[in-house]
Order: sequence, then C-alpha cells, then structure tokens
Amino acid sequence: MHCPFCGADNTQVTDTRENEDGDIVRRRRRCVSCDKRFTTYERIDLKMPQVVKKNGSRADFNRDKLLGSLKLALRKRPVTAENVDAAVDRIEAKLLSMGEREIPSERIGELVMRELKKLDKVAYIRFASVYRAFEDVDEFSEVIREVSTRPRGRPPKISQ
Repeated sequence: MHCPFCGADNTQVTDTRENEDGDIVRRRRRCVSCDKRFTTYERIDLKMPQVVKKNGSRADFNRDKLLGSLKLALRKRPVTAENVDAAVDRIEAKLLSMGEREIPSERIGELVMRELKKLDKVAYIRFASVYRAFEDVDEFSEVIREVSTRPRGRPPKISQ
C-alpha cells in the first residue's frame, strides 16, 4: 500500500477491525518513511453480469427488479419473505458462479422459473404464463400437467 502523503510503498498495518456486518475491514496503517498514519477500507467487490435483453440492449443486473418479479408471481401465496430472499440469493449466486460478463435475460427467466417451481406451483404457472407468452390454452394446460404432483390413477383429494 502506497502512503498517500509521501508515496512510499512501505507501510505497516497497526490495527485491523471488521464492521458489525463483517463485510468491511478497516485497517489503520503507518508509513515507515514519513511516520504518518492513514486508514484503508477493504470491501468485497462482486461484479454481477450485464443483462442482455431480447432486443439486444444491455442493462445492469438489478436485484430489486428480480425480487419484484418474484413477489408479483407470489402475490397472495403462502411463501415467507425469507424463502423469497433465499431464492433471490440462489439466483444471484448462480449468476456469479457462471463467471460470465453478460447473460441473456432468458437465462435469468429460466432460473426464476426453477426457483418458483420449488417455492409454489401456482406462482410458477403465473410467471410461466407471462414469461413464455402463451398463445393458447393448450400451452397453459401443458405447464399445469408439468407441475401436477397427483399420481396417475388416484382421484384428487376433496377438501371439506
């Protein structure tokens, strides 16, 4: 680390502390040459990939937009906020693990559908109907059959 006062590259760390969240490290340093002290901060710098939209335009990844899409599909469904946040975290982790600088919006849509399928079948169908832009009832019926968990030959349970 170069000294901001004299430019020397020989500094010593005198104190190291993490903030309450543990995501920032504060270091007090002392320049060996001029004996002045200064503070540096270390933060994790994760770069999310750019989203390439269907029309070819690019946009920064937006966690809030992703969260909003999930919440819209899950509106009035019995899924906790913690489960929704965990799903968004898994999607972000998957995007980071891909190591790509750009990712098609279709790929993000597929990841969202995978998470919704695990969280709530109705929300999955809601999202799929908009995302896949169903043209007719047959496409809609196909997705419903895809998520149907009722074993064949067994009548559906009737709630009273």
